[in-house]
Parts: sequence; structure tokens; C-alpha cells
Amino acid sequence: MEWHIAADSPIYVQLARQVMLGIVSGEFAPGEKLPPVRELALSAGVNPNTMQRAMAELEREGLVFPQRTAGRFVTEDAGKIERACERLAREETGRYLRTMRALGRSGEDVRALVDALTGKEEDDAGV
Repeated sequence: MEWHIAADSPIYVQLARQVMLGIVSGEFAPGEKLPPVRELALSAGVNPNTMQRAMAELEREGLVFPQRTAGRFVTEDAGKIERACERLAREETGRYLRTMRALGRSGEDVRALVDALTGKEEDDAGV
């Protein structure tokens, strides 16, 4: 997993979000055992306590669960994973729309841009 840490929000929140993205994208499959906290912390270049806090957040949200002495695992609840995916999609879309508003773009401008880019990606993919 490639980590991206910015200065705009708490590190544990960013780490939890990135693991969540790994779960909803299938990088971490339902039921899969996650790497140990120390290993994740080392790969992200953060303190293990910070990664532990991120994992506790994901546990609170029900996306991962601990098994005594065996580590943490990704939930097998497809509904929880889908809700997390929807939440991430809404957050990203909201961020994009705020940026477009700041650039003075209208809803119509945004729709036209998305349509043009989506069409181009489909053309590039041969769809």
C-alpha cells in the first residue's frame, strides 16, 4: 500500500481513510487478515500508536475486527463495505464540487466537464 500524508487533517484520520479505501477498492478483501499495526506503521512512516488509533477508528466503524491473538481482519459484511464506499464517493464528490465552485464553475459546467472526461475515458478503454 502506498501512503500519502498531508498536513490538512490528523494523521490517524488520513491513515484510516486510506485503509478504508483499500478495503472498498478490494486491495484488502473481505475476511482478509490485515498486516500487523507495527508493519503498517513502518510502511507509512508513522508512530505505531498513530496507526493503532487509525485501526481503532476502523474497528469503531465496523470495517475491521480483531480476533484475539490472531490480528485484525476486514469485515465480510458487504453492506458495511458498500456504505463506506458511498461515504468516500460523497466526500470526494463534495471536495471536487467545492473546488469547482471556487473556480467559478456552474453545475452545468461541471456536468459538461464530467461528461467529456467520462466519454474520453470510455473511448480510451474501447467501451
